[in-house]
Amino acid sequence: MTTPVSHRTTLIKSAVASRLLLLSLIILWRSLVSPYDTSAGLNPSCLADPSPSHPVGAQPLLPGLGSAVERSIVWDGVYYIRIAQCGYEYEQTYAFFPLLPICTSLLSRTALSPLVPVIGYRAVLGLSGYLINNVSFVLAALYFYRLSLAILKDPEASLRASILFCFNPASIFYSSIYSESLYALLSVGGVFYLLSGASNVAVLWLALSGLSRSNGMLNAGYIFFQAMHQVYNAWFIKKKSFLVMQVLVVAALRGICIFVPFMAFQAFGYYNLCLGRLPNELRPWCNRRLPLMYNYIQNQYWGVGFLKYFRIKQLPNFLLASPILSLALCSIISYARSRPRLFLSLGFRALAEEKSAEPLFSMEAVQEDAIPRNPGNRDIRRRKQTSKEVFPVEHDFPEIKPYLSPLALPFILHLLFMAATAFFVMHVQDRLDCKTRWLFLFCSAQGS
Repeated sequence: MTTPVSHRTTLIKSAVASRLLLLSLIILWRSLVSPYDTSAGLNPSCLADPSPSHPVGAQPLLPGLGSAVERSIVWDGVYYIRIAQCGYEYEQTYAFFPLLPICTSLLSRTALSPLVPVIGYRAVLGLSGYLINNVSFVLAALYFYRLSLAILKDPEASLRASILFCFNPASIFYSSIYSESLYALLSVGGVFYLLSGASNVAVLWLALSGLSRSNGMLNAGYIFFQAMHQVYNAWFIKKKSFLVMQVLVVAALRGICIFVPFMAFQAFGYYNLCLGRLPNELRPWCNRRLPLMYNYIQNQYWGVGFLKYFRIKQLPNFLLASPILSLALCSIISYARSRPRLFLSLGFRALAEEKSAEPLFSMEAVQEDAIPRNPGNRDIRRRKQTSKEVFPVEHDFPEIKPYLSPLALPFILHLLFMAATAFFVMHVQDRLDCKTRWLFLFCSAQGS
């Protein structure tokens, strides 16, 4: 019988093999076909003086190898490497969050700094980005397996979900110089720690995910979902108003911690682009009541906005995204049809026995009183909770599959939100990874 330990070994091999395969295909296709994006050669000098410890003009020992690495830096990678090398110079660069550039710059100046005289500083920055993202992906795959196991309670289904993650349709983003791998590691790891009961560690990871990508703020939804059920438990079942206040205060503080990186980055942009400027030099967003540069930049430079992508010429891109969007819709509808009352009540009509077994719904993490916690007390609390439910609960699913459990509900809601956002707001064919990770859980569970 296979065990989670053997599954982790299989998963590590699969994750590494998938990255090696993808990187090999990247090298192969770049040697056979000219790239569609030609921005790799755009590398003007930094507006500020370059770091004296890494003179840009120094001739490397292997310029051909360095040039090959630099030519692979395309699309968003151009921005990330430019930020790592020169900082935030232009308004449009603020669309890219700073965690990946910071990590890339640190790695290039420490462990990989001996390679600078060999291939050049910019090439070392590129190698740093590739190394960070591919290592992060392997770690993200391991955390995804652990998270899948916590939700599905099935090692085989969890392994299938993780293998699907390793060979997902958005794999190119995870191995290129994009922020997807770091975001996946931090968001998946953070949610795993939240389900494990390590809430403070979870908040730290989820906050860092917000420093990697703007949608890291959405991960606060898991904190608020947990708090919503804890408030219900404290108010309607335990009848303790002070416990309600404690839950609300803790949830608010944790939510603020997750929002802080995004807001701090917006403040950083406002400080650099708006303060100390003449009125005729101010950008339009600087004068707004809530000067959020991110929304303005996404709209102005990338055409991201509600229904802005609904154009006849974009029909092929909608067709390209239709398989994943269709699978997401089927998963959501399947869950909603199987447990409609649970879905529509946001989990409040779940069986008490289902919720009490999961840290996401449990009050164990909240310091409610000084009563010693032993199995007898826990059994008494569960019997009381069962008898005091305010919402009518479901009793027609004596044997509920983990895929249909209340624990899966926040992931279904997250999937629903991301699929709707991708369809109506984003470039629908892009960033499929943002909404497909949770989809793998449900696809793998169908084969159980």
